Amino acid sequence: MELRQLGPSDLHLTPIGFGAWALGGAGWQFAWGPQDDEASIRAIHHALDLGVNWIDTAAVYGLGHSEEIVGRAVAEMPTARRPYIFTKCSLVWDDQGRLSHRLRGESIRREAESSLERLGVDCIDLLQIHWPRWHGTPPGADIGSLDEAWATLAALEQEGKVRHIGSSNFTVADLERVRAIAPIASEQPPYSLLRRAIEMELLPWCQLHHVGVIVYSPMQSGLLSGRMTKERVASLAADDWRRGSVEFQEPKLTRNLQIASKLEEIGRRHGRSAAETAIAWTLRHPAVTGAIVGARSPEQVDGTIGAATFRLSAAEIDEIEQFAANA
Repeated sequence: MELRQLGPSDLHLTPIGFGAWALGGAGWQFAWGPQDDEASIRAIHHALDLGVNWIDTAAVYGLGHSEEIVGRAVAEMPTARRPYIFTKCSLVWDDQGRLSHRLRGESIRREAESSLERLGVDCIDLLQIHWPRWHGTPPGADIGSLDEAWATLAALEQEGKVRHIGSSNFTVADLERVRAIAPIASEQPPYSLLRRAIEMELLPWCQLHHVGVIVYSPMQSGLLSGRMTKERVASLAADDWRRGSVEFQEPKLTRNLQIASKLEEIGRRHGRSAAETAIAWTLRHPAVTGAIVGARSPEQVDGTIGAATFRLSAAEIDEIEQFAANA
């Protein structure tokens, strides 16, 4: 696979990285349903064996469990073959598993120390603020400030506990605000054929200011994978967060599955899957450094790995976008 430099950092990434959200398992607010830990570890190893060189997780995924699984998987590998590990902070939980948002410096520092322990590493390659604001924050709550959180990340970087610092779900105004405090290695926004708002302002800003971009949900949480059906949506686990997503409900569901079918048609011309086509579409944008691709088994890795080298033609990109605009 080709390697792409992540913004101004010294990290050179494969075009796709392993996404570990679903590896958190069941029983928390944004779960993807039950997950077998051994299957998770096999999926990570398989992706790395095929050349992927970075993993993206977060402290909140499974309330620490995803980080623990990533740590177990990486610990079983020779040091020379270990991937870059990216994680996130600012969402915390209490003893009952209730989530809240914290930007206080002492909270960010505690989270970083806990992530280092769960991951079993001495330094986190990229630590990202998960959200600058969060919908679950009670009005008037004293959560600290974005300035305080970013200054704390910069201090952790200076101390050698973090190699680079980045953001997730930031606006351009947020990015402008924090770069006055310390440089930004990367931004992590959602991006897919169904969710293109970042093309208007955020991607051009990142390109202009040499900030790396690693996008999440390039398959719109599985909707564009070519494996999703109305029957499968109806049978999602009771605690699968996608049940509450408007993209998985009518009237959008029918349209979204039609777009997935178009991606499957175009991918078939090249021996690629709908999933690989959806991911390749996001990677076509010059501002995008890499795409986070989740997998819960080695078989799911096999269904997406080709996106790392698949390039759509200009005519195919236009065909896809015209179809989506009229669906």
